[in-house]
Amino acid sequence: MSRLYLLRHAKAKWAEPGSRDYDRALELSGKADADNIAASMLLAGHMPDRVLCSGARRARETWEVASRHLLVADVRYMDELYSSDATGYLDIIRSAGGGSVLVVGHNPMMEDLAMALSRGGEKVALATLAGGFPTCGLAVIRFSTPLDAIAPEDGYLEEFVAPRDL
Repeated sequence: MSRLYLLRHAKAKWAEPGSRDYDRALELSGKADADNIAASMLLAGHMPDRVLCSGARRARETWEVASRHLLVADVRYMDELYSSDATGYLDIIRSAGGGSVLVVGHNPMMEDLAMALSRGGEKVALATLAGGFPTCGLAVIRFSTPLDAIAPEDGYLEEFVAPRDL
């Protein structure tokens, strides 16, 4: 059994005039949300084997805060997670190797991917996800196959947590 953790970056500041969207920093509330989500992951026993993190500043900062709780040695920063669609995310995850993977990325890709992969799931988790994928939301999807072999509708949405739920 393998698990995929999809973590949308935490709440970010608006882009300053003349700056790029890619360089947006986290709000203080976003840093607090990332800390709380990561602490809840640790308490629930959700420990990924590797992390795939968008190279965008807000995603990197989300992982930086989360990494205080989640000690993962294999962390890969990937600009492709900033610009890819949900299909691109799936290809990146498949090529990441075995075990469990935490993806720190962006919407709408996170929401689209979580919905596409989850054929079934816990009723509360499915209902929460159907309401949208908020900043610092976390989807936990279980598969009976290794992640390099996953396909749409192969997963089971075990849990969906948003900062407002903590």
